[in-house]
Amino acid sequence: MSEETQTCAVDCPMLSDTAIEQIAEKAAEKAIEKLTNHVYQEVGRSVISKFVYIVGACSLGLYLWLKSKGVI
Repeated sequence: MSEETQTCAVDCPMLSDTAIEQIAEKAAEKAIEKLTNHVYQEVGRSVISKFVYIVGACSLGLYLWLKSKGVI
């Protein structure tokens, strides 16, 4: 064992199994939250991108229709 490990083992508090389990649960919850937020962001980007595409296509269609009717 190195000198640092021995010093840390003496200076660091011992964690009980319950404390370790609580820390692990909090870490897992944070990881799931981050993953879920990432998925929602990607879905949101996809929906907005499709919406903008549809609005653009409709605008172009309306423009061409109005131009064919002589309004524009």
